[in-house]
Amino acid sequence: MIPRDPAMLLSYINTQLRDHYPSLEELCQSLEVDKTDLEERLAELDYHYASEQNQFI
Repeated sequence: MIPRDPAMLLSYINTQLRDHYPSLEELCQSLEVDKTDLEERLAELDYHYASEQNQFI
């Protein structure tokens, strides 16, 4: 289960991307998370996925 709090979600997702997943697509598939929903939730904090860095920045 992923965190509901947006700040905690950001930290959790970036850590998972850094340590375990080579792409956002693989993270979403593995965790069974809707990619669009995740991107929209983090966009509310003005964070957007940067594939080159494999992080939300």
